[in-house]
Amino acid sequence: MTPRFSGARTCFVARYRLWLAAMLLALGGCAHWQPSTAPTRSPETVQNRVVHLLPTDVHDKQAWADDIQTAFSAQHLAANDSNLCATLAVAGQESSFHADPRVPGLGRIARHELERRARAAHVPQFLLEGALNLKSSTGQTYKQRLAEVHTERQLSELFEDFVGQVPLGRKLLGGFNPVHTGGPMQVDVDFATAHDSDYPYPVDGSIRHEVFSRRGGLYFGILHLLGYPADYPSPLYRFADYNAGWYASRNAAFQRAVSRLTGTRLALDGDLIIYNSDTLSYTERATRQLADRLGLSDADIHAALRLGESPHFADTAVYKRVFALADKQAGKRVPRAILPGITLDSPKITRHLTTAWFAKRVESRWKHCMARARGDALARSGAMGRRPGGGD
Repeated sequence: MTPRFSGARTCFVARYRLWLAAMLLALGGCAHWQPSTAPTRSPETVQNRVVHLLPTDVHDKQAWADDIQTAFSAQHLAANDSNLCATLAVAGQESSFHADPRVPGLGRIARHELERRARAAHVPQFLLEGALNLKSSTGQTYKQRLAEVHTERQLSELFEDFVGQVPLGRKLLGGFNPVHTGGPMQVDVDFATAHDSDYPYPVDGSIRHEVFSRRGGLYFGILHLLGYPADYPSPLYRFADYNAGWYASRNAAFQRAVSRLTGTRLALDGDLIIYNSDTLSYTERATRQLADRLGLSDADIHAALRLGESPHFADTAVYKRVFALADKQAGKRVPRAILPGITLDSPKITRHLTTAWFAKRVESRWKHCMARARGDALARSGAMGRRPGGGD
């Protein structure tokens, strides 16, 4: 007969499990980026972990795992469960793990956009119809291809063809492709183009084309999600930043602090200045009202606000002194991160959606993934506390 643990041993095992659970919750509470931290798991371990954490209905799990592991390795990101789950949460929300997700009614949406641009350019409807009835590079007319597009990749390629081959296409679009995002994480094409220096794959035609692939969409999506330092108390704000832009959650909290100090109503959107313009933003105007209380000049304020897309804004005197005043007024430390108040605006969106909605949906997926990861660890700890054939 196999002996059972004594009562003292049973209590020790129970306390150990509670301690381990608490440590896992604490370690998994934030998805902070650690730029100098090399991955502690081997590539094979990371790939196997991703395969395990992916939802059961995902096709070709190994290929997803390979591309995710490559992106983490190339960017020197810590491939811990928190960061892996953050990646899977965004990809699940944005595409349900489809490299080139289908968009319902995309052809109709694109046709409306062309008609809108035609009206704005004073192009008669019959000229637009004539251009769309021309044969494209595939042998089909542009009108036929437009009616059959189901993904943003197809639509982007159609517009590239239309602009390159049809004179009216150049007049309507001026070389501008209206498809801004794509791929499994719906990353912004302009963002990818601006951050392609360390891209680990040979480029297939252009970075735009790479964004619409699984490998490229994951690489740039992971870079957008985790490739910047942000000391947030919860990954919720990093998910909001993914939708609204780097540091939008931090900047929105700054805007709210300025709003309450000045009594000025501000849009808490995370945009501190109007770039490439001499026009002052409402946020900068309101902050300048505090110049005397801050002991800073308008030039000091402008220079600081220009760092709104950088981690260094939090190190400026403007940031520190505004929050010092806000804390004093409130009688407590006010939040340094809040969900930006942005309503999502896109022809693809048919409901009233916001950045807060997006962030909370992704956070829910992240929590589900982390619960699964923690469950694995607890299961392993339980196995450690049992002898073969015995109980606890």
